[in-house]
Amino acid sequence: MLTIEADGHVATLWLDRPEKRNALGPAFWSDLPVAMAAIGSDPEIRAVLIAAKGPHFSVGLDLVAMAGLGGPMTGGDGTPLSMAARAKSARTSVLRLQASVTAVAECPLPVIAAIHGYCIGGGVDLAAACDIRLASLDALFSVREAKVAIVADLGSLQRLPHIIGKGHVAELAFTGKDITAARAREIGLVNEVSADADAVVADARALAFEIAANSPLAVQGTKAVLAAGEGKSVAEGLDYVATWNAGFLASDDLVEAMTAFVEKRPGRFTGR
Repeated sequence: MLTIEADGHVATLWLDRPEKRNALGPAFWSDLPVAMAAIGSDPEIRAVLIAAKGPHFSVGLDLVAMAGLGGPMTGGDGTPLSMAARAKSARTSVLRLQASVTAVAECPLPVIAAIHGYCIGGGVDLAAACDIRLASLDALFSVREAKVAIVADLGSLQRLPHIIGKGHVAELAFTGKDITAARAREIGLVNEVSADADAVVADARALAFEIAANSPLAVQGTKAVLAAGEGKSVAEGLDYVATWNAGFLASDDLVEAMTAFVEKRPGRFTGR
């Protein structure tokens, strides 16, 4: 379901189930946090790209393979389970899937999504957990859960309001309708729209390499400071970044940045 490719300081995590339009089945939910942990702990990697093989980014949850998500109807002895027991089991399953997506949001490295074709339901949850989203012209987005009689529960309703605002989230989630890449850019869901699937991956890779050329200490620090500032006052955010920078101003990367500026050359950062 997932494959990882590394190119210099950039890792690409591929959704690699094209025959199922990258529907998110059991293997995906188990493998995603493992893959993100491996990428995030690799000292050579400075930026992450999430992209998809085949004609679509993801059509969302594999409803057939994940049919038991609501919890078993009976216990091991065949006795029917109570509503409370079934609800407890279902909640445990949902929390596990939530934690899988959260592994993307909590990656210390910047994560860029390159989206093409369908990005539906769980695909939107995954994209919303990324720091930056780019889309191809043919991309279609849908917070589809209301159309299948459930409430979106893997992060879209929590993360999208900070990305596109409450009104746009409400419209998408209440209707379950599709929106185009152009509309997604208009409301701020994606930063840019590329010509096609190949172009969006190329553009996302170029952006990832641009990020990776900077000091990894500064980039990862910026992501941490942005995350810490969510829901906080300006004063609290300023206090946090002052403390953060106090610990990193003596870095080798800062010395290299100053030296490179004087010598009029690109910096060669080591992350130390």
